[in-house]
Amino acid sequence: MRSLSCQMFAASAAILLSLSGTQAREVAPIKIGFITTLSTPDGYIGEDLRDGFQLAMTNGKLGNVPVQIEIRDDAMDPGNAKRAAEAMIQSGVKLFTGVGFSNVLDAVVPSVLESGGLYVSLSPGPSAFAGAKCHPNYFVASYQDDTIHEAAGLSANNLGYKRVVLVAQDNQTGRYAMEGFKRAFSGRVIAELHTQPDQIDFSIELGRIHTLAPDAVYQFHPGKSGIRFMTQYANTDLDKSVAMLIPSSSMDAHMIEATGAASEGIYASAIWTTELDNAASTAFVSAFHRTYARTPTLYAQQAYDTANLIGSALKRVEGNINETSELRKALFTARFTAVRGGFAFGANQHPIQDYYLTRFERGSSGKIVQQIVHRVAAVYGDKYAGRCRLD
Repeated sequence: MRSLSCQMFAASAAILLSLSGTQAREVAPIKIGFITTLSTPDGYIGEDLRDGFQLAMTNGKLGNVPVQIEIRDDAMDPGNAKRAAEAMIQSGVKLFTGVGFSNVLDAVVPSVLESGGLYVSLSPGPSAFAGAKCHPNYFVASYQDDTIHEAAGLSANNLGYKRVVLVAQDNQTGRYAMEGFKRAFSGRVIAELHTQPDQIDFSIELGRIHTLAPDAVYQFHPGKSGIRFMTQYANTDLDKSVAMLIPSSSMDAHMIEATGAASEGIYASAIWTTELDNAASTAFVSAFHRTYARTPTLYAQQAYDTANLIGSALKRVEGNINETSELRKALFTARFTAVRGGFAFGANQHPIQDYYLTRFERGSSGKIVQQIVHRVAAVYGDKYAGRCRLD
């Protein structure tokens, strides 16, 4: 009898230990390193990335898996971002996202990949990591940088522009902008004007545009520099004689509010706007308004989609991120509903998706919104995928 009791006690203890181990595994959150720009005048971009990502979470979970978001401000400084990533790696973080700018991403990704971690980009998609230097542990959930500008080139063709002036910042992303546009544009680029990231006065560039009298200007200036450029462009009345075409990042929801009527009538290439007519997008815009009392930018949308992508993968691997190959497969499958519509990964783990020509117009409320004109590229990938070998 005593032997039976001991056996029953041992069995019960084993069950309790097993249950307690299961509960411990279920409760322990997966740490996600989220390095982004929260300070500087462009800090609103990082705020929207952070808020869009966290909006996808339910009770501290993504894909019903507990997560802990480790947020660090990089102040748009590559050195700060690299140090933050390395400190997180030392603390055991294996999954990263959050960076909003290509030059900062360049400093973070190598450290993450060398540690055996995974990086899922929710905004920049530089060509450096899209072709021959692609990596199994690196994914981009927004778009490869060139493609949004290629979509603008296709839009310029559709709009009938024959002579275009290009204006972009004299840095890596500015060069991507110009090269991407030229790759798809069938007309003539009559001038390429390079500006400085911290430039305040654009009178020289605007004077050149006035003298050249092109059909249109294609300009890429995100954040604070875009607000300055757009305001000065409108103040010179160039907007009455020279059409403007931009990528969406040169006139987001925050910039619309800052520039007033200056954005009205401008065309833009985009993968999404608040006016996209699908149930997932409508629900996202409504939830973002309700939670944060402001209109989501494209950055918030990209972060929200990225969070849902990561959540779908965590769910499929049941929160076990130590099996890196299985997590990669789950990410690549991309079994989530993107608010932008159809989404799939190409061979280089960058998106294949639709791109739109849009126009900034006054909506029924009287406020300027980014209306969809038509699709300019369907199920569109990037030119670097063919150079990527992940076997």
